[in-house]
Amino acid sequence: MGNAEIVLIVLVLLAVFTAAKGIRTVPQGQVWTVERFGRFTSLLQPGLNFIVPFMDQVGRRLNVQEVVLDIPEQSVITKDNASVAVDGIVYYRVMDPAKAAYAVQNLQQALTSLAMTNIRAVIGEMDLDATLSGREQINSSLLRILDGATEPWGVKVSRVELRKVEPPETLVRAMNLQMTAERERRASVMRAEGEKQALVLQAEGRQQSAMRDAEARERLAEAEAKATRLVADAAAGAGEAALRYFISDKYVRAFEALAGNPNSKLVVVPMEATALFGGISAALEMLKPPGAPGATPVAPRQPMPPPQPGPTAPSGGSPWTQG
Repeated sequence: MGNAEIVLIVLVLLAVFTAAKGIRTVPQGQVWTVERFGRFTSLLQPGLNFIVPFMDQVGRRLNVQEVVLDIPEQSVITKDNASVAVDGIVYYRVMDPAKAAYAVQNLQQALTSLAMTNIRAVIGEMDLDATLSGREQINSSLLRILDGATEPWGVKVSRVELRKVEPPETLVRAMNLQMTAERERRASVMRAEGEKQALVLQAEGRQQSAMRDAEARERLAEAEAKATRLVADAAAGAGEAALRYFISDKYVRAFEALAGNPNSKLVVVPMEATALFGGISAALEMLKPPGAPGATPVAPRQPMPPPQPGPTAPSGGSPWTQG
C-alpha cells in the first residue's frame, strides 16, 4: 500500500470523525445546550442538529416534558403542637432550558428542598383540624409559593398535591373517641328534637280536634236552635195539637230505639204510655182535614177537675195492703 493510499484513508477517517462530532440527533421531549469552550452558546431542538466540531460540545441534556417529582415524607408540627406525617408530589415543566441548566445547580434537588421547606411553613400556621380538612387550601398556597420561587430557574410549577397527612396513632385514637362522642351527642339532640316535635304535633292535633269538636257542637246547637224555632213556628201556626204531635213523635222514636236495642232483654212500658198513645191518636185525628172520612171534630179541652179528698190511709201502712 502506497503513501497516497494511506493518506486517503486517514483523510476519510478524519472526515467521518469530524462529521460525527458535528452532527447531533436530539430525541423528542428534550433540549440540549451547546457550549463553546465551556460557555453556553445555543440550544439544540429535537431532531437533526449540526455543531462546529472540536469547538462546540453538548452541555446539559434537559427534559422539557412535565415531570412528576416526589416529595419525601417528613414530620411537620402544626400550630397547636400536633405532629403529622406529610408527603406529596410536585408537577413541574422546564420552560427556559438555559435558565434551568445554568441558573440552578441541581434542579430536582432544589425543587424538593423548596417544597419540603414551604410545606412545613404552610402547615405550621394551621391547627390540626384545619390541616386535615384543608388540603385544597394547602395545595393552593404551596402552588403559589413554588411557582413564584422557581420562575428565575425557568421552571413552571403546574400542580402541587399532598398525598398523605397523617397524625400519630395515639392522636388518631383520641380523635376517633372524640368523633364517637360527638356523634352520640348529635344523635341525642336529634332524638330530643324528634320527641319535642312529636309532642308539638300531638298538642296541635289535640287543639285542632278540640276546635273541630267545638265547631261540631256549635253547629249542632245551631241546628237544634233552628229546629226549635221551626217547631215553635209550627206550634204557633197549628196550635196545641201540632205541638202534642211533635212531642208524641219524639217519644215514639225514643221508645222504638229502646225496644230495638239488642242488649235490652226487658222493656218496661210506663203507665203513662196508654195516655200518650191516646194523645197521639187524638193528634192524628185533629190533623185530618175537615170532612175527611173518619175525621172527628176536636172538642175544646176542658179544664181538669180538682182532685177530691179521699180516705186517709192509716199510719200503720199502705191503703192498698189493707184487707
